[in-house]
Amino acid sequence: MNEVEAQAAAPGCGPILPDHNDQSRSLRKQVFEHVRAHGTAARADTARALSISAGSVTGIAAELITDGFLQEVEDVARQGTSRGRPPVALAVVADSFHVIGVNISDRVHSAVLTDSVGRILAEVTRPADQQRRSVAELVTEVEPLIAQLLDVAGKTESDIAAIGIGISGMVDNNTGVVEWSPLLTETNAELGAAFATLTNCPVFVDNDANIVTLAELWFGDGRAKSDFAVVTVEHGVGMGLVLNNRLFRGARGMGLELGHTKVQLDGALCRCGQRGCLEAYLADYALTREAATALGVTTSQGANVSLEVLFAEAKAGNRAAKAIFDRAARYLSLGLANVVQLFDPGLIILSGERMRYDYLYADDMLSEVHKLTLHPGNNPCEIATHAWGGLVWAKGATALALTAATDSLVGVSTP
Repeated sequence: MNEVEAQAAAPGCGPILPDHNDQSRSLRKQVFEHVRAHGTAARADTARALSISAGSVTGIAAELITDGFLQEVEDVARQGTSRGRPPVALAVVADSFHVIGVNISDRVHSAVLTDSVGRILAEVTRPADQQRRSVAELVTEVEPLIAQLLDVAGKTESDIAAIGIGISGMVDNNTGVVEWSPLLTETNAELGAAFATLTNCPVFVDNDANIVTLAELWFGDGRAKSDFAVVTVEHGVGMGLVLNNRLFRGARGMGLELGHTKVQLDGALCRCGQRGCLEAYLADYALTREAATALGVTTSQGANVSLEVLFAEAKAGNRAAKAIFDRAARYLSLGLANVVQLFDPGLIILSGERMRYDYLYADDMLSEVHKLTLHPGNNPCEIATHAWGGLVWAKGATALALTAATDSLVGVSTP
């Protein structure tokens, strides 16, 4: 069982804790999302959890059953607890709608198609063009990925309620505009509109760090957490933050660029063009730059292979190679300490392919995080490590699509 399958094996999907402060969610949507989050839910339990009357839940559930979004199932948890009619619970009709999640990266693009309860029905990956390209070129590059996914799933574009896309860079989630991305030659690129034209489907775009945070919030360890942060370490360094059970994006939807916070005045050159950014000491290109300078470790097969060579050298006892990882870990501890100091999250999840490099999250690094924060001995922040692969990022993108599809299809009563 891979990591995506392991997450899908847990009952339900989506945040488990209710958000009573969100006035934008209709009671109809709240009932549906509560049932989906728990897998199955009795009407009485739903009423208590949402602090609404049992009569309201009964009426809303009847509407959702008529509209094909909910169904009655046997309530296994209450079997044998009462006489007469077998107890029933509510469950989401899994095939009531379908969505697609796409992760666009520098090496491999991935896509998954899920049903309305987040179960993966099809998944595909394709190699990426590692050069920066225009929006038109990127759409042309990703089009076969989506076509192949639909073919594998036996679906057509008309079967898809929404598409979520994750890409690195600064993204305005409200408009689908990518203000800057290391994958694009253009700035202020209307990526969402370009893909919507291609697919004839609503498309929603977000920063890849937010995407993996949504994966944790919907399918992972963040489901039962009201406040947590995700820090990603791959070709760049990203961050996502959940506050009060909701993804925090900032006033313009482009906050939390942890990788571009400054840790050294006039320091190393970052790929964004500025100096002293955290990712200029920690990301893939930073480590390969150090490897080339200190060890002469370069390869025509790219940065990923160079990092594997560097890691093997460190494991074999090469002090210079180990020093490179140790230095990166010190900068990571500095970045994490700043996150703790600013937001006081209950949990920080270190995520991304680079978490396979255990030097980055060794005990010394974790201890350094606590030393760099005020009151380090007073219930220190929990730090977990998830070395997820690309499909989890794609599945995180489905959370964007599931949210949008739920809003448009479930949130409003059928006339």
